[in-house]
Amino acid sequence: MKKSTLTWAVGLSALALSACSGSEPAPTETEVVQDDAMASDTIVATEAAGDKSIVALAQGNPQVSTLVSAITAAGLGETLSGTGPFTVFAPSNDAFAKLDKATLDGLMMPASKDKLAALLKYHVVAGNVKSGDLAKLITDGKGTATVKTVNGGSLKASMDGNKIVLTDAKGGKSTVTAADMVASNGTIHLVDTVVMP
Repeated sequence: MKKSTLTWAVGLSALALSACSGSEPAPTETEVVQDDAMASDTIVATEAAGDKSIVALAQGNPQVSTLVSAITAAGLGETLSGTGPFTVFAPSNDAFAKLDKATLDGLMMPASKDKLAALLKYHVVAGNVKSGDLAKLITDGKGTATVKTVNGGSLKASMDGNKIVLTDAKGGKSTVTAADMVASNGTIHLVDTVVMP
């Protein structure tokens, strides 16, 4: 079965506030390039938060206060407030609560900053990807699409009924519970489980 691969070219330098790379990689299987015209066609018209950055939008949502604390602890606040665009699969507070307390507390320690940053980057892809874009890629891939994350890993996206499900590198599953929260520099999709690289 042929899988559709959603590829966004981004190096760690792009995550460090580079707005665009001047070159495009050769496609691996199927490459979808998100451009401003494509993104604007799928923006939810009723979303009023489009003038706030991803971080500012998250700060205003009490369901992701743990994520906001983690972004701050990992030193990613400035990056995720930058130009982007980024798509963030944002774990809810309940998603973080599924981790054992010792693991979560350990990740939030200053000594674990790099490990926490790598985990959070596994929840981010470069580009402005709406749920409709993902659903189309899943359909085109006959049930599966591969999403490259900015930490260099990948997530498998599939559908369970009308919900998008992400499968991480360890086989864990996370469901998108709220989609297409539009920020000035990308999109947030709320997920119910922390994905693990």
